[in-house]
Amino acid sequence: MPPNIRPPPTHRRPLSFPAVHPCESISPTTLLTSLITLSQNISTFQPNSFPTQKRNSRETKRQIQILLIFFQDLQSHPSPIPKPIIPLFSNLHFTLQKIHFLFQDCSLQNARLWLLLKSQFIATQFHVLIRSVAESLHALPLNLVDVCDEVKEVIQLLTKQTETINLVLDHNDERETKRVISILNQFEKGTEPSVDSIKQLLYYLEIKTWLDCNEEIKFLQYQIEFKQEHEQEPEEPEKEISLLSSLKCFLCYCRAVLFETLDFQSITRNRSETRCRRSVEMSSCVAPDDYRCPISLELMIDPVTVSTGQTYNRASIQQWFNSGSITCPKTGEKLASTEFFPNTALKRIIQQFCYDNRISVSRTKSHVGVTVTTVNPGSPAAAQAIQFASWSVAQRLVFGTDEQKNKAAYEIGLLAKSNVFNTACLIEMGTVPPLIDLVLASATQENAIFALLKLSKHGNGREVIMESRGLDSIVTVLRRGYSLEARRIAAGVIFYLTSVKEYRKIIGENSKVVSGLVELIKKGTIRGKKTAVDAIFGLLLLPKNHHKVLASGAVPAIVSVLTSWEKSDVVSDCLAVLVALAENVDGSRAVLEASGLSMVVGILQSATSRAEKEYCVSILVSLCANIGDEIVSVLVKDGSVIMPLLYAILTDGTPLAEKKARKLINVLQEFDEKKTLGTSVLHQRLLQLN
Repeated sequence: MPPNIRPPPTHRRPLSFPAVHPCESISPTTLLTSLITLSQNISTFQPNSFPTQKRNSRETKRQIQILLIFFQDLQSHPSPIPKPIIPLFSNLHFTLQKIHFLFQDCSLQNARLWLLLKSQFIATQFHVLIRSVAESLHALPLNLVDVCDEVKEVIQLLTKQTETINLVLDHNDERETKRVISILNQFEKGTEPSVDSIKQLLYYLEIKTWLDCNEEIKFLQYQIEFKQEHEQEPEEPEKEISLLSSLKCFLCYCRAVLFETLDFQSITRNRSETRCRRSVEMSSCVAPDDYRCPISLELMIDPVTVSTGQTYNRASIQQWFNSGSITCPKTGEKLASTEFFPNTALKRIIQQFCYDNRISVSRTKSHVGVTVTTVNPGSPAAAQAIQFASWSVAQRLVFGTDEQKNKAAYEIGLLAKSNVFNTACLIEMGTVPPLIDLVLASATQENAIFALLKLSKHGNGREVIMESRGLDSIVTVLRRGYSLEARRIAAGVIFYLTSVKEYRKIIGENSKVVSGLVELIKKGTIRGKKTAVDAIFGLLLLPKNHHKVLASGAVPAIVSVLTSWEKSDVVSDCLAVLVALAENVDGSRAVLEASGLSMVVGILQSATSRAEKEYCVSILVSLCANIGDEIVSVLVKDGSVIMPLLYAILTDGTPLAEKKARKLINVLQEFDEKKTLGTSVLHQRLLQLN
């Protein structure tokens, strides 16, 4: 970009035109060069490839190409550009920027349906911008411009054309827009539209494949989220969100019902690229665990605190409540109220962290991976479209070919992932039992277990899984799944099942569950290890399961993970499990025998997370209380290491960590003075904290 011409924003929303006027001090040569560049950029577009607005864009491009000839001829002459022309060229530059933005938007290949519904607005923009070009050309004193006579004649002719041209909505676009509105009206009335009519629309927009359709859905979801988060005027955005939701769910229906062929190879490649991209983004900035939501494991944009004192991202905990859960996700305690309160202090700290590490809020939100889900589908048409789609995939799960069943399972996972309403519809249509039947087949296992994972987040889904005797199949996948990813997902299903108090006992009585989870901790991927640890934590919410977890060898496996993964999300979860297990004597002994004491002290030395520090102190307190002088004497001997760490917690730890650290300091100091306290005294003084 030439100097004195400010570059446009690198990121902008479609159909926003953030053009800027050249500064008043710009040199004529620089301005002319920039006009040529803009005109060339517009001329490189191929309107025939545009989903809509083909005629308007062709006519506009033709006129800009004539302007380009004029600018290039002017540049070829040595005479300076007269000063009276500079303001007119500046206005032309401003208008050409907007035309360039408009061409970029019209060429979007993942927003075809949305552009069609915006076609009247876009046609108006073309008309307004060409009229603006006409006004500048009409005021242009050609007698002062040093160009050849032929070019002057062409510009005079172009001026007359732009003054009379009327760029209006193309009749083909108008016809297909009416078709879309008709389809949405049919959905709203509870009528399933004609497949032929939908196919004609998709053919017109050149939405040819499953992936094309999916990209359109992702674009519409982005538009919905942006409207929800940024629009200030409540009435208009609600109408816009309702329309966007209707379009998105209509395309979800198309994706599930009309596109029989699913290119799993392309989807798998796309998944891998997404995971790699996220891994790069995550590795570029490791955020403290205190800043991450315990549900989504991502930076909290809007932290709120529930009645147990735990803090979550607002969208994540609201989704948790919307699914029917009334427990604290982290502690498992039943909440007296589902109300939560903004944690403004933490929000300011996270915002400062993002600023210091150059993390934009938009990047964080897109990186979170937790779509803001809702019980409300967005519109009546959206609700009916999802119900029809749910019925269709449910039928294919039962009566389809193996390939159709696999695709249906994949569609269920996607639909349930995006919206709680979708999840409820899918469960109501009876998709859970046939999915359970599919999880043991190699060809359908991963998609089927993934779908069950998404459905298990809903209270009704968990109930149907258990009532359909799905636990045995899920445990089989956990232990002998055809891939580590399938085993990890099975552990995730078990984690959600343990959120129901009654199910913890049933799951704990299945001896294969805990052993399968421990095996995954030993041999799984880092994500698999974390999911298995979370599932074990869910089981430990029932005290009767503690001895089964200990007997399975969970403690040595978890200590091994903590020794190998110093900087990872799994560390905090592993420590939380050890805290729960170390509360009794057998658990404390298991931690000690697995060389857990030195490991906990080591983590306490390097921990940056307040949660990790709290867990470490809690484990030390339990070890001292349950084992006695043997542990206290070791800590006193290493007092030069442990005491500064405990004093540091007094100033920057959580309230519970401060309380435990203070008590532990007193015990260690008293022991150092008396050289013994006796187990009974330790129990009396330390167990008061639990």
